[in-house]
Amino acid sequence: MQTRYTSADQWAEAKDGVIPAPYALEEGEQIIDQYLEPVIFRNVNGPDIGVTTCGVIVKDGLYFKDLDNSGELAPYKDWRLSPEQRAEDVSQSFLDLYRKYKDEAMIIPTLARTEWIVNHPSEGSFKLVEGDLKTLERWTWCDALFMAPPVYAKLYMLTGEKKYIKFMNREYKATYDYLFDKEENLFYRDWRYFDKREANGKKVFWGRGNGWVLGGLVEILKELPKKDKNRKFYEELFVKLATRVAGLQHPDGFWHASLLDPASYPSPETSCTTFIVYSIAYGINEGLLDKEIYLPVMIKGWNALVSAVEPNGKLGYVQQIGADPKKVTRDMTEVYGVGAFLMAGNEIYKMAR
Repeated sequence: MQTRYTSADQWAEAKDGVIPAPYALEEGEQIIDQYLEPVIFRNVNGPDIGVTTCGVIVKDGLYFKDLDNSGELAPYKDWRLSPEQRAEDVSQSFLDLYRKYKDEAMIIPTLARTEWIVNHPSEGSFKLVEGDLKTLERWTWCDALFMAPPVYAKLYMLTGEKKYIKFMNREYKATYDYLFDKEENLFYRDWRYFDKREANGKKVFWGRGNGWVLGGLVEILKELPKKDKNRKFYEELFVKLATRVAGLQHPDGFWHASLLDPASYPSPETSCTTFIVYSIAYGINEGLLDKEIYLPVMIKGWNALVSAVEPNGKLGYVQQIGADPKKVTRDMTEVYGVGAFLMAGNEIYKMAR
Protein backbone atom coordinates (compact mmCIF):
# COMPACT_ATOMS: atom_id res chain seq x y z
CA MET A 1 0.00 0.00 0.00
CA GLN A 2 1.25 3.46 -0.91
CA THR A 3 0.57 6.38 1.45
CA ARG A 4 0.43 9.62 -0.49
CA TYR A 5 -0.51 11.97 2.36
CA THR A 6 -2.02 11.81 5.85
CA SER A 7 -3.37 15.35 6.25
CA ALA A 8 -5.63 17.57 4.16
CA ASP A 9 -3.62 20.68 5.07
CA GLN A 10 -1.50 20.60 1.94
CA TRP A 11 -4.66 20.81 -0.18
CA ALA A 12 -6.12 23.87 1.54
CA GLU A 13 -5.47 26.05 -1.52
CA ALA A 14 -6.59 23.46 -4.05
CA LYS A 15 -8.65 24.83 -6.94
CA ASP A 16 -11.31 23.07 -8.96
CA GLY A 17 -10.05 19.64 -9.89
CA VAL A 18 -9.29 16.26 -8.33
CA ILE A 19 -7.16 15.40 -5.30
CA PRO A 20 -5.86 11.82 -5.41
CA ALA A 21 -6.82 9.27 -2.77
CA PRO A 22 -4.51 9.41 0.27
CA TYR A 23 -3.90 5.67 0.06
CA ALA A 24 -3.30 3.54 -3.03
CA LEU A 25 -3.88 -0.17 -2.52
CA GLU A 26 -1.69 -2.75 -4.19
CA GLU A 27 -3.25 -5.15 -6.69
CA GLY A 28 -5.39 -7.67 -4.81
CA GLU A 29 -5.17 -5.75 -1.54
CA GLN A 30 -8.47 -4.83 0.14
CA ILE A 31 -9.28 -2.04 2.54
CA ILE A 32 -10.44 -4.62 5.10
CA ASP A 33 -6.91 -6.03 5.22
CA GLN A 34 -5.87 -3.23 7.58
CA TYR A 35 -7.26 -0.18 9.30
CA LEU A 36 -6.67 3.06 7.43
CA GLU A 37 -6.92 6.39 9.23
CA PRO A 38 -9.17 8.57 7.07
CA VAL A 39 -7.99 11.99 5.96
CA ILE A 40 -10.61 14.63 6.79
CA PHE A 41 -11.53 17.48 4.44
CA ARG A 42 -13.64 20.17 6.08
CA ASN A 43 -16.30 22.07 4.14
CA VAL A 44 -17.36 25.52 5.31
CA ASN A 45 -21.13 25.33 5.96
CA GLY A 46 -21.13 21.74 4.75
CA PRO A 47 -20.29 18.23 5.91
CA ASP A 48 -16.77 17.08 6.68
CA ILE A 49 -15.72 14.20 4.46
CA GLY A 50 -13.25 11.46 5.32
CA VAL A 51 -11.45 9.52 2.59
CA THR A 52 -9.03 6.62 2.44
CA THR A 53 -8.86 4.92 -0.97
CA CYS A 54 -11.09 7.29 -2.92
CA GLY A 55 -10.08 10.74 -4.08
CA VAL A 56 -11.66 14.15 -3.56
CA ILE A 57 -13.29 16.40 -6.13
CA VAL A 58 -12.85 20.13 -5.54
CA LYS A 59 -15.67 22.22 -7.00
CA ASP A 60 -16.53 25.84 -6.19
CA GLY A 61 -14.16 25.68 -3.21
CA LEU A 62 -15.99 22.65 -1.77
CA TYR A 63 -14.89 19.05 -1.25
CA PHE A 64 -16.77 15.95 -2.48
CA LYS A 65 -15.88 12.27 -2.22
CA ASP A 66 -14.87 10.86 -5.60
CA LEU A 67 -16.44 7.51 -4.74
CA ASP A 68 -15.62 5.79 -8.03
CA ASN A 69 -12.38 7.73 -8.65
CA SER A 70 -13.68 8.86 -12.03
CA GLY A 71 -12.99 12.56 -11.49
CA GLU A 72 -16.62 13.36 -12.37
CA LEU A 73 -18.98 15.05 -9.89
CA ALA A 74 -22.01 12.86 -10.57
CA PRO A 75 -25.21 13.78 -8.70
CA TYR A 76 -24.91 10.88 -6.26
CA LYS A 77 -21.61 12.34 -5.01
CA ASP A 78 -22.94 15.89 -4.59
CA TRP A 79 -23.93 16.38 -0.95
CA ARG A 80 -25.57 19.70 -1.87
CA LEU A 81 -28.40 17.80 -3.57
CA SER A 82 -31.38 16.24 -1.85
CA PRO A 83 -31.30 12.52 -0.97
CA GLU A 84 -33.97 11.97 -3.62
CA GLN A 85 -31.77 13.36 -6.39
CA ARG A 86 -28.70 11.48 -5.25
CA ALA A 87 -30.57 8.18 -4.94
CA GLU A 88 -32.38 8.51 -8.25
CA ASP A 89 -29.11 9.07 -10.08
CA VAL A 90 -27.97 5.49 -9.41
CA SER A 91 -31.20 3.62 -8.64
CA GLN A 92 -31.95 2.65 -12.25
CA SER A 93 -28.61 0.89 -12.54
CA PHE A 94 -29.03 -0.97 -9.26
CA LEU A 95 -32.54 -2.10 -10.22
CA ASP A 96 -31.21 -3.46 -13.50
CA LEU A 97 -28.36 -5.20 -11.67
CA TYR A 98 -30.87 -6.76 -9.27
CA ARG A 99 -32.81 -8.16 -12.20
CA LYS A 100 -29.66 -9.88 -13.41
CA TYR A 101 -28.13 -11.09 -10.16
CA LYS A 102 -31.15 -11.32 -7.81
CA ASP A 103 -29.12 -9.88 -4.93
CA GLU A 104 -31.54 -8.04 -2.63
CA ALA A 105 -28.72 -5.95 -1.20
CA MET A 106 -28.66 -4.16 -4.55
CA ILE A 107 -32.17 -2.74 -4.16
CA ILE A 108 -32.69 -2.36 -0.40
CA PRO A 109 -31.45 1.29 -0.30
CA THR A 110 -33.63 2.21 -3.29
CA LEU A 111 -36.69 0.51 -1.81
CA ALA A 112 -36.17 2.24 1.52
CA ARG A 113 -35.80 5.70 -0.01
CA THR A 114 -38.60 5.44 -2.55
CA GLU A 115 -40.94 3.99 0.08
CA TRP A 116 -40.40 7.10 2.18
CA ILE A 117 -40.83 9.43 -0.81
CA VAL A 118 -44.07 7.75 -1.93
CA ASN A 119 -45.50 7.85 1.59
CA HIS A 120 -44.44 11.48 2.15
CA PRO A 121 -45.07 13.19 -1.20
CA SER A 122 -43.74 16.72 -1.41
CA GLU A 123 -46.15 19.59 -2.00
CA GLY A 124 -43.23 21.93 -2.74
CA SER A 125 -43.15 24.70 -5.31
CA PHE A 126 -42.20 24.08 -8.94
CA LYS A 127 -40.24 27.33 -8.93
CA LEU A 128 -36.74 25.93 -8.76
CA VAL A 129 -34.30 28.09 -6.79
CA GLU A 130 -30.59 27.26 -6.88
CA GLY A 131 -29.41 26.33 -3.41
CA ASP A 132 -32.94 25.80 -2.05
CA LEU A 133 -33.24 22.04 -1.65
CA LYS A 134 -36.99 22.27 -0.99
CA THR A 135 -37.46 23.27 -4.63
CA LEU A 136 -35.60 20.14 -5.74
CA GLU A 137 -37.90 17.69 -3.97
CA ARG A 138 -40.17 17.45 -6.99
CA TRP A 139 -39.29 17.09 -10.68
CA THR A 140 -38.96 20.82 -11.16
CA TRP A 141 -36.44 20.70 -14.03
CA CYS A 142 -36.83 18.68 -17.20
CA ASP A 143 -33.62 16.63 -16.73
CA ALA A 144 -35.30 15.01 -13.73
CA LEU A 145 -37.75 13.29 -16.10
CA PHE A 146 -34.87 11.06 -17.18
CA MET A 147 -33.48 10.46 -13.71
CA ALA A 148 -36.54 9.77 -11.57
CA PRO A 149 -39.67 8.39 -13.32
CA PRO A 150 -38.02 5.25 -14.74
CA VAL A 151 -37.07 4.24 -11.20
CA TYR A 152 -40.75 4.11 -10.23
CA ALA A 153 -41.72 2.36 -13.47
CA LYS A 154 -39.11 -0.32 -12.76
CA LEU A 155 -40.29 -0.72 -9.16
CA TYR A 156 -43.89 -1.04 -10.36
CA MET A 157 -42.91 -3.85 -12.70
CA LEU A 158 -40.60 -5.55 -10.20
CA THR A 159 -42.98 -5.48 -7.24
CA GLY A 160 -46.42 -5.22 -8.84
CA GLU A 161 -47.27 -2.50 -6.32
CA LYS A 162 -49.47 0.18 -7.87
CA LYS A 163 -48.34 2.89 -5.43
CA TYR A 164 -45.18 3.33 -7.51
CA ILE A 165 -46.95 3.88 -10.82
CA LYS A 166 -49.55 6.14 -9.19
CA PHE A 167 -46.80 8.28 -7.71
CA MET A 168 -44.95 8.41 -11.03
CA ASN A 169 -48.09 9.34 -12.97
CA ARG A 170 -49.02 12.11 -10.55
CA GLU A 171 -45.58 13.67 -10.38
CA TYR A 172 -44.82 13.30 -14.09
CA LYS A 173 -48.07 14.91 -15.16
CA ALA A 174 -47.53 17.76 -12.70
CA THR A 175 -44.15 18.46 -14.29
CA TYR A 176 -45.62 18.08 -17.78
CA ASP A 177 -48.38 20.57 -16.99
CA TYR A 178 -45.83 23.05 -15.70
CA LEU A 179 -42.88 22.77 -18.11
CA PHE A 180 -44.34 21.56 -21.42
CA ASP A 181 -45.06 24.32 -23.93
CA LYS A 182 -48.14 23.15 -25.82
CA GLU A 183 -47.56 25.65 -28.64
CA GLU A 184 -44.00 24.55 -29.39
CA ASN A 185 -44.42 20.94 -28.17
CA LEU A 186 -41.12 21.22 -26.29
CA PHE A 187 -40.08 21.25 -22.63
CA TYR A 188 -38.61 24.25 -20.87
CA ARG A 189 -35.63 23.36 -18.72
CA ASP A 190 -37.34 24.99 -15.72
CA TRP A 191 -39.62 27.94 -14.94
CA ARG A 192 -36.78 30.50 -15.15
CA TYR A 193 -36.82 30.16 -18.94
CA PHE A 194 -40.52 30.87 -19.48
CA ASP A 195 -39.93 34.50 -20.40
CA LYS A 196 -36.40 34.31 -21.78
CA ARG A 197 -35.73 34.63 -25.48
CA GLU A 198 -32.89 33.68 -27.79
CA ALA A 199 -31.06 36.24 -29.95
CA ASN A 200 -33.50 35.53 -32.79
CA GLY A 201 -36.49 36.21 -30.53
CA LYS A 202 -37.46 32.53 -30.17
CA LYS A 203 -38.20 30.84 -26.86
CA VAL A 204 -35.32 29.09 -25.10
CA PHE A 205 -35.55 25.32 -25.46
CA TRP A 206 -32.39 23.46 -24.50
CA GLY A 207 -31.34 20.62 -26.78
CA ARG A 208 -30.02 18.27 -24.11
CA GLY A 209 -32.91 19.06 -21.79
CA ASN A 210 -35.41 17.80 -24.35
CA GLY A 211 -33.07 14.91 -25.09
CA TRP A 212 -33.20 13.95 -21.41
CA VAL A 213 -37.00 13.92 -21.55
CA LEU A 214 -37.12 11.80 -24.70
CA GLY A 215 -34.61 9.33 -23.28
CA GLY A 216 -36.59 9.11 -20.06
CA LEU A 217 -39.78 8.37 -21.98
CA VAL A 218 -38.00 5.51 -23.73
CA GLU A 219 -36.94 4.05 -20.38
CA ILE A 220 -40.53 4.25 -19.12
CA LEU A 221 -41.99 2.69 -22.27
CA LYS A 222 -39.45 -0.14 -22.11
CA GLU A 223 -40.91 -1.03 -18.72
CA LEU A 224 -44.64 -0.71 -19.29
CA PRO A 225 -46.33 -3.54 -21.23
CA LYS A 226 -48.22 -2.49 -24.34
CA LYS A 227 -51.58 -3.34 -22.74
CA ASP A 228 -50.86 -1.50 -19.48
CA LYS A 229 -53.43 1.27 -19.00
CA ASN A 230 -50.73 3.62 -17.72
CA ARG A 231 -48.79 3.49 -21.00
CA LYS A 232 -51.00 5.62 -23.28
CA PHE A 233 -50.01 9.05 -21.90
CA TYR A 234 -46.28 8.35 -22.17
CA GLU A 235 -46.56 6.79 -25.61
CA GLU A 236 -48.51 9.74 -27.00
CA LEU A 237 -46.11 12.24 -25.43
CA PHE A 238 -43.13 10.33 -26.83
CA VAL A 239 -44.52 10.43 -30.37
CA LYS A 240 -45.41 14.12 -30.07
CA LEU A 241 -42.01 15.14 -28.73
CA ALA A 242 -40.02 12.88 -31.07
CA THR A 243 -41.94 14.20 -34.06
CA ARG A 244 -41.29 17.80 -33.06
CA VAL A 245 -37.61 17.30 -32.32
CA ALA A 246 -36.97 15.30 -35.50
CA GLY A 247 -38.13 18.30 -37.49
CA LEU A 248 -35.47 20.46 -35.83
CA GLN A 249 -32.50 18.42 -37.06
CA HIS A 250 -29.78 20.59 -38.60
CA PRO A 251 -28.71 19.89 -42.20
CA ASP A 252 -25.38 18.55 -40.86
CA GLY A 253 -27.26 15.76 -39.05
CA PHE A 254 -26.74 17.14 -35.54
CA TRP A 255 -29.09 18.89 -33.18
CA HIS A 256 -27.68 21.99 -31.52
CA ALA A 257 -27.57 23.36 -27.98
CA SER A 258 -30.54 25.62 -28.76
CA LEU A 259 -33.34 23.88 -30.61
CA LEU A 260 -34.95 27.06 -31.96
CA ASP A 261 -31.85 29.24 -32.47
CA PRO A 262 -29.08 26.99 -33.81
CA ALA A 263 -27.49 29.98 -35.57
CA SER A 264 -26.48 31.41 -32.19
CA TYR A 265 -24.91 28.06 -31.27
CA PRO A 266 -23.51 26.85 -34.61
CA SER A 267 -21.34 24.04 -33.25
CA PRO A 268 -22.74 20.50 -33.14
CA GLU A 269 -23.94 19.29 -29.74
CA THR A 270 -23.59 15.56 -29.29
CA SER A 271 -25.25 14.96 -25.92
CA CYS A 272 -28.63 16.06 -27.22
CA THR A 273 -28.00 14.37 -30.56
CA THR A 274 -27.19 11.02 -28.91
CA PHE A 275 -30.37 11.01 -26.83
CA ILE A 276 -32.50 12.01 -29.81
CA VAL A 277 -30.97 9.37 -32.10
CA TYR A 278 -31.42 6.76 -29.35
CA SER A 279 -35.07 7.70 -28.95
CA ILE A 280 -35.85 7.77 -32.66
CA ALA A 281 -34.19 4.37 -33.12
CA TYR A 282 -36.32 2.97 -30.29
CA GLY A 283 -39.46 4.51 -31.78
CA ILE A 284 -38.76 2.88 -35.15
CA ASN A 285 -37.97 -0.49 -33.56
CA GLU A 286 -41.22 -0.44 -31.57
CA GLY A 287 -43.38 0.72 -34.47
CA LEU A 288 -44.19 4.03 -32.78
CA LEU A 289 -42.50 6.08 -35.50
CA ASP A 290 -42.92 5.57 -39.25
CA LYS A 291 -39.73 3.88 -40.47
CA GLU A 292 -39.96 5.42 -43.94
CA ILE A 293 -40.02 8.93 -42.46
CA TYR A 294 -37.72 8.63 -39.47
CA LEU A 295 -35.04 6.15 -40.58
CA PRO A 296 -33.31 8.79 -42.75
CA VAL A 297 -33.35 11.17 -39.76
CA MET A 298 -31.80 8.53 -37.54
CA ILE A 299 -29.13 7.53 -40.07
CA LYS A 300 -28.17 11.14 -40.68
CA GLY A 301 -27.92 11.74 -36.95
CA TRP A 302 -25.86 8.60 -36.31
CA ASN A 303 -23.42 9.40 -39.12
CA ALA A 304 -23.01 12.87 -37.66
CA LEU A 305 -22.26 11.40 -34.23
CA VAL A 306 -19.66 9.02 -35.65
CA SER A 307 -17.92 12.00 -37.24
CA ALA A 308 -17.52 13.51 -33.76
CA VAL A 309 -15.55 10.52 -32.45
CA GLU A 310 -11.76 10.94 -32.40
CA PRO A 311 -9.40 8.12 -33.47
CA ASN A 312 -8.74 7.39 -29.78
CA GLY A 313 -12.48 6.91 -29.14
CA LYS A 314 -13.16 10.27 -27.49
CA LEU A 315 -16.60 11.71 -28.27
CA GLY A 316 -16.40 15.47 -28.80
CA TYR A 317 -18.82 18.39 -28.90
CA VAL A 318 -20.50 17.43 -25.61
CA GLN A 319 -21.90 20.50 -23.87
CA GLN A 320 -20.61 20.69 -20.32
CA ILE A 321 -22.86 20.34 -17.25
CA GLY A 322 -25.41 23.14 -17.32
CA ALA A 323 -29.03 24.15 -17.66
CA ASP A 324 -29.33 26.00 -20.96
CA PRO A 325 -27.69 26.39 -24.37
CA LYS A 326 -23.98 27.18 -24.25
CA LYS A 327 -21.11 27.28 -26.73
CA VAL A 328 -19.55 23.90 -27.48
CA THR A 329 -16.15 22.90 -28.91
CA ARG A 330 -14.86 19.64 -30.32
CA ASP A 331 -12.52 19.03 -27.38
CA MET A 332 -15.41 18.98 -24.87
CA THR A 333 -16.65 15.62 -23.60
CA GLU A 334 -18.61 14.24 -20.62
CA VAL A 335 -19.63 10.77 -19.47
CA TYR A 336 -23.35 11.34 -20.07
CA GLY A 337 -22.66 12.08 -23.73
CA VAL A 338 -20.66 8.87 -24.10
CA GLY A 339 -23.31 6.88 -22.24
CA ALA A 340 -26.09 8.10 -24.50
CA PHE A 341 -23.91 7.42 -27.56
CA LEU A 342 -23.60 3.77 -26.47
CA MET A 343 -27.34 3.57 -25.82
CA ALA A 344 -28.01 4.88 -29.33
CA GLY A 345 -25.58 2.41 -30.86
CA ASN A 346 -27.17 -0.47 -28.97
CA GLU A 347 -30.66 0.44 -30.20
CA ILE A 348 -29.42 0.77 -33.77
CA TYR A 349 -27.67 -2.61 -33.49
CA LYS A 350 -31.01 -4.17 -32.57
CA MET A 351 -32.42 -2.73 -35.78
CA ALA A 352 -29.49 -4.00 -37.86
CA ARG A 353 -29.98 -7.55 -36.57
